[in-house]
Amino acid sequence: MKIDAVTIFPEYFAPTQLSLLGKAQDKGLIDLQIHDLRSFTSDNHNTVDDTPYGGGAGMVMLPEIWGEALDPLLISDADLIILTPAGRRFSQAMAADFSKREHLVFACGRYEGIDDRVRQFYSQPQFANSGVRVHEVSIGDYVLGGGEVAALVMIEAITRLIPGVLGNPESLAEESHNSDGYLEYPNFTKPQEWRGFGVPEILLSGNHGEIAKWRELQAQKRAKKNI
Repeated sequence: MKIDAVTIFPEYFAPTQLSLLGKAQDKGLIDLQIHDLRSFTSDNHNTVDDTPYGGGAGMVMLPEIWGEALDPLLISDADLIILTPAGRRFSQAMAADFSKREHLVFACGRYEGIDDRVRQFYSQPQFANSGVRVHEVSIGDYVLGGGEVAALVMIEAITRLIPGVLGNPESLAEESHNSDGYLEYPNFTKPQEWRGFGVPEILLSGNHGEIAKWRELQAQKRAKKNI
C-alpha cells in the first residue's frame, strides 16, 4: 500500500518509523511518504492560510497551496482523506475497507480547516472517473489542533490489517471491536496471584470450549457497560 500525508508539521509523523509500522515499511509492505505543505508555497513567508470570507475567528488554509500539493498525488486510483470534525465517524469497518485500497492520501488541515473548494474540486466527475475518491473523516466528537493526530490513528488502524504487518495474524480475529461488534474480553498473564487478585479459575481449567464461552460473555458485558 502507498500512503501519502500532507501536513505543515512533518515531525508529527516520526512515530510511523517505530514498531510494526516501521517494520512493515522495512519489509516493503507499506510505502509511506510525508509531504510538507509549506514546500509548495511561493512567497517569502511560506503562507498557507488567510482570513475567512464572511468574517469569523481563525484562519482558513489556502486552496491553491493544497492544489499544488495534491495534484501530483491524485492521478488515479487514490483515496483522498480529509481529516475534519465534520466528517464521517471513523470505525473498524472503515479501517478494514481502507486496508484493501492501493493508495491513501491524508490531508491534514489546521486552523479552521481547508478551503472547501479543495474537496469540491477533487470530487468532480473527471477525478472519480480516474478512480479518485474523496472522504471527509473524523475520529470522534471532539476538536483537535490539526489532522495529524487523526491521520496517525487512522494509519495505524488501517495498516495493521494489511496481510503480513502483524506478527501473529490470528490476533486480528479476537481483538477489540471485532466483526461481532463486541469489545475484547479481559486478558490475564503471570503471576497467577497479584496483590490479592487472582486469575479467573476458568482460564486455568484447560477446557477451551468453556473458556471461549466465558470470553464471549465477558466481551458482551464490556460492550453493555460502555454503551
